[in-house]
Amino acid sequence: MSDVETLMDSYYAWLRDKTAWKKHESWTEITAPYLDRNNDYLQIYLKADNGGYVLTDDGSTIDGLLSEGCNLDSPKRKALLKMTLAGHGVAEKDGRLTVHATPDNFAWKKHSLVQAMLAVGDMFFLAEPHVASLFMEDVRDWLDVSDVRYSAQVSFIGHSGFARKFDFLIPKSKAAPERIVKTINNPVRQAADSIIMDWLDTRDVRPESSRLYAFINDNHRDVSSGVIDALASYQIRPILWSHRLEAEQELAA
Repeated sequence: MSDVETLMDSYYAWLRDKTAWKKHESWTEITAPYLDRNNDYLQIYLKADNGGYVLTDDGSTIDGLLSEGCNLDSPKRKALLKMTLAGHGVAEKDGRLTVHATPDNFAWKKHSLVQAMLAVGDMFFLAEPHVASLFMEDVRDWLDVSDVRYSAQVSFIGHSGFARKFDFLIPKSKAAPERIVKTINNPVRQAADSIIMDWLDTRDVRPESSRLYAFINDNHRDVSSGVIDALASYQIRPILWSHRLEAEQELAA
């Protein structure tokens, strides 16, 4: 068994052991072992529906952001929310994030909903006095100014069969290999762990020379060396936003 297979088996065992559920009449509450920005475990709700299932966050993701003063009313933020959810195959109605699943794709759909909740929570973690704009948009604007060619919001199917979403794909050129970019707006260990698992599941299905870069928002905050070291230990290139010019030439190549 390869090192990657061992790591993935360990991850799946942890995921199974740390997931809990509780029945509430027609709904089942599922607690997933992922922490949101407030260090609370994510909870989703499952209900049988016409031979399949409906899964929802019951509005907790968006309600939490609104309660913390994050306004989602601007056209720019609405568009980014819509794009982020579409990238995970998740719908939003009346503030609730929802997916519909069949018995065959239940695991994939559940995974997609959890990842969408984490992505939305991270992307809109603004703390308005400290962050002037959404970080992924800052990275996109910088790539444009730096004449970097890219595709935005790309997904790859990993060994697990799950779709793993990345923010930008910079294609291979004569001078450089394929480069993949993820952004981390809220640089906590949970965010690093999520990116590491995405990369472990994906890297063997990409070209051998493919490289992953993680842009980390260090505006008005210190970034733990543990986050940097964790990414680097899995051959992920961590780039602090304040040091982004150090990577400009290799991304534009």
